[in-house]
Amino acid sequence: MCGTTGLRPTYGRVPKTGAMALSWSMDKLGPLCRSAEDCALVLDAIYGPDGKDNMAIPASFHWDATLSPKKLRIGYIKSAFDMPMMDPNDPKRTQHGSKIFDDRALDVLKGMGVNLIPVELPDVQYDAMRIILTAEAAAAFDDLTRSNRDSELVQQTRNDWANTFRTARFIPAVDYINANRLRTTAIAAWDEMMKNFDVIVTPTNAANLSQLVATNLTGHPAVILPNGFRADGTPVSLTFLGGLFEEAKLLAVANAYQHATGFHLVHPAVPPNPINPITR
Repeated sequence: MCGTTGLRPTYGRVPKTGAMALSWSMDKLGPLCRSAEDCALVLDAIYGPDGKDNMAIPASFHWDATLSPKKLRIGYIKSAFDMPMMDPNDPKRTQHGSKIFDDRALDVLKGMGVNLIPVELPDVQYDAMRIILTAEAAAAFDDLTRSNRDSELVQQTRNDWANTFRTARFIPAVDYINANRLRTTAIAAWDEMMKNFDVIVTPTNAANLSQLVATNLTGHPAVILPNGFRADGTPVSLTFLGGLFEEAKLLAVANAYQHATGFHLVHPAVPPNPINPITR
């Protein structure tokens, strides 16, 4: 949304020490940078156990900026790229709003010599597992809710966090346990899928696509990078997904893509009469 490159690493890759918790079994810390290469440099400085976060996992990270995507097995989520263009007159906006940019992305990858392999995400009911995040978030903010300080939060409508924390207390334990059982099925299905791929490319905001929700649950890493600009100058993005602890391959593909496009180098236009923050 803001034109930066973001890396969401494998769960446990980076210690969460000092960070505000939302979901202990899903929270991930990663860099927001100008480029994929910058993300790799930052990740190299922050990954690995710190002796404080018991969930941090000791796994190696070896960044090779020269790794060619042509040597990797790269898939693309065909159904997401095949979605029709958004109809501006459709009040529900159910169709795909960045298709022209997504199609160009596939052309760029093919021009890089990448052999794109069609793939579909495992058929799992990801939405049924959202209560895991809701319950863990409510537990993380339990003191806030019990002390009634949640009433001090500005946003108090039905779907805001304050009410989410309150209503999470009504999630049945049976449903929470079954959601976690389904989560193990999703993790196994994703592990099986990624045995055939090093990296998978997908539109970031394709309607009805649950790749980011899914990787939240399975722990797989993702890189989201700028992929062009709308007529009003706002950026669109593209997502690359990788195997567990395979950030080096993931970032190598993202890095090569950025060298072929240059979207990450574009800066917003300076307004004609910028406000001086010192004198305003």
